Amino acid sequence: MKKLLIAAIAVLLLPFVANAQFSISGTVSQKGSTTLLPGTTIRIRNTSNVTKTDSQGHYDLSNLKAGTYTIIASYVGFNTVQQTLTLQADLNLNLELSAAAFLADEVIVNATRANEKSATTYKNLSKEDIRQNNFGQDLPFILNNTPGVVVTSDAGAGVGYTGIRIRGSDATRVNVTLNGIPYNDSESQGTFWVNMPDFASSVDNIQIQRGVGTSTNGAGAFGASLNIQTTTPSAEPYAELNNTYGSFNTLKNTVKIGTGLIDNKFSFDGRLSRIKSDGFVDRGASDLKSYFLSGAYQGERDVLRINVFAGTEKTYQSWNGISEETLLQGDRTYNSFTYKNQTDNYWQNHYQMLYAHQFSDQFSFNGALHYTKGRGYYEEYKEGESFSAYGLQNVTVGGTVIEETDLIRRRWLDNNFYGATYNFTYKPSNALNITLGGAYNKYNGDHFGEIIWAQYASNSVYGNHYYDNTGKKTDFNVFGKIVYSPVEHLSLFADLQYRNVDYSVLGTEKALNQLNIKDNLGFFNPKVGATYFLNKESNIYASLSVANKEPIRDDYVNAAVGELPKSERLNNIELGYRIKKERFNAGLNVYGMFYKDQLVLTGKQTDVGEPLRQNVDQSYRLGVELDASYTISKQFAVNANAALSRNKIKNYLDYLYEYDDNYNVINTVTTPYKSTNISFSPSAVLFGELVYKPISGFAIALQNKYVGKQYLDNTQNESRKLKAYYVGNFRAGYDFTAFGIKNINLGLLVNNIFDKKYESNGYTYGSIYQGVASYSNFYFPQAGTNFLLSLNLKF
Repeated sequence: MKKLLIAAIAVLLLPFVANAQFSISGTVSQKGSTTLLPGTTIRIRNTSNVTKTDSQGHYDLSNLKAGTYTIIASYVGFNTVQQTLTLQADLNLNLELSAAAFLADEVIVNATRANEKSATTYKNLSKEDIRQNNFGQDLPFILNNTPGVVVTSDAGAGVGYTGIRIRGSDATRVNVTLNGIPYNDSESQGTFWVNMPDFASSVDNIQIQRGVGTSTNGAGAFGASLNIQTTTPSAEPYAELNNTYGSFNTLKNTVKIGTGLIDNKFSFDGRLSRIKSDGFVDRGASDLKSYFLSGAYQGERDVLRINVFAGTEKTYQSWNGISEETLLQGDRTYNSFTYKNQTDNYWQNHYQMLYAHQFSDQFSFNGALHYTKGRGYYEEYKEGESFSAYGLQNVTVGGTVIEETDLIRRRWLDNNFYGATYNFTYKPSNALNITLGGAYNKYNGDHFGEIIWAQYASNSVYGNHYYDNTGKKTDFNVFGKIVYSPVEHLSLFADLQYRNVDYSVLGTEKALNQLNIKDNLGFFNPKVGATYFLNKESNIYASLSVANKEPIRDDYVNAAVGELPKSERLNNIELGYRIKKERFNAGLNVYGMFYKDQLVLTGKQTDVGEPLRQNVDQSYRLGVELDASYTISKQFAVNANAALSRNKIKNYLDYLYEYDDNYNVINTVTTPYKSTNISFSPSAVLFGELVYKPISGFAIALQNKYVGKQYLDNTQNESRKLKAYYVGNFRAGYDFTAFGIKNINLGLLVNNIFDKKYESNGYTYGSIYQGVASYSNFYFPQAGTNFLLSLNLKF
């Protein structure tokens, strides 16, 4: 592996000996404003020299001989610009594009997006940002370098089951939309990127809003929201072949094709991907496949897009982590599962129809119809299971009554999610923008279990369900937004949303208890704010937002019979300063997130040992975040961000059970805590990156990330925590043209270059036996030094 890594680095260093000639570089912006246009296509007429502007709207055309050229800049929704020039030396050329009369594809997501006038804390990632970091790892790892983000991987290397936290909030509190359509699972409210492998290859841009953010569809954002826009039309036809190989036999193959704009109206795009990896953890293997198809019609006043995409995953289970004792013994790759088919299997298909219409220059509409079909199971081998736990009769063999058996079971989820989203936008003048929108979504999920083999069959029948229940959820919301600028430098906004959730679970759950859960919740979520422009380059903003959020499925199922968990409420204050100059960009914000009835783990367990969450009266997160980039010179740039926070529960009651010799609970010990830390909430998350571009088309970056210690529970006990860790990564990329291929990209990502031993996730549970309290800690170790090498060809 070391030889392969050395060879890869040697290949990437080839451009140092290349003979660079003249270059044309500059920025592309919207005419009449300072808004830069990332993703603009820049090409030289009658040549294969094509590039796109990066996240800062900057482009660079290199290796040009002296001569006369015609530069063409095109961006969907804007009029194409071309300029003829004579090149005798390196040239800086800034271009401006004016908005076209017809709609841009971006209108599909505008209603849920923040912009420079929004009093919201946000971060935009362009297609180029995503491409540079896309080596086949799950989407959370592509977002890892953004403020306040902490990621983890069950298998230790970013492929398979992964997790993300933003501002200490887990995935169930991060609202995710795909083209404005909710993606979070309706019941668990989590996001499972393993179900959509290599989805990043079909993403055009992502906006991360931290805090409550703007009104969006789906569950409330209690930590952040991810607004994702999929592939938009390319002006030119293309074909791509992207390949990655790396440590742990990780392999990614992606084929992409696109027609470009046909008759300036039609476009078709497609992608087919597979990802395989053995994982860092023993038997932590993943076998993932996906596809993405999109067709669009774009007229002068209409945009119609149909997306069909799907993913399938088979991952060997590594979600138990390893015990603290095993970790101390140095066996970081241990996996307690040994059954050969201890796997998780899931298939998910998405269908989206997106439509936008411009009634006039002031009035427009966009909406979407969607349907998602999901189906899958996880299979596991269980030893010594009692027949009664599965509703089965004991077995008598030779006069001996047998009460337990080894067995193999599958637990299934079969669900359907469908609905509609819409919004109308009225902009009578540059000083006023009014949006009215909403969504209506329905979910039906069947949960059931099967026994596919047993040492003693009892009275079970293959294919019968030993438990069976159905979850149904209707999610309706309507919102109105007004952005008003009474004077030139001031922008005010009000955003009012009403959301209604109707949820029921009926049937038998996996412990064979009867479920008859019904809950109907109505939420009013107001938001107000103001942005003041100090000048064309900088502004300050302030906002106050309210969000309400329903409990997740497990909160309902595990609640005491006849009781319902309370919904959660968040009051969010954001204050910030933004500045954008030619070489320097920065955002500084402070925030306060004040929770009422937040659901947290308390140490309580169900009768089968599953952890319970309960409402705590008052808790909060206070923090400051910095996000900055500085172009030192044409060769050097620095990117950095920092998130410092204080995360507390004012009054917390911890529960610990005492057991007798027969594992029966004989007592419950409660311990009160005041002003204790919220679990999994590091007080510091820091990131820094140094980028070096010795010649055009070639860049290397040294990335460093620090994550402060995190407690595994809410007791702030030093013996139950994830230690702080510091990780360095190295990334290199070289874009060039050869052999008639439009663009060849060589990429190298070396993760954890200092071979740090660290754990990014874990859990703990405790008990009392014979008067002595003890705890068991489990951890998820992450891989040491590992690499991914990519070769991407664009035709």
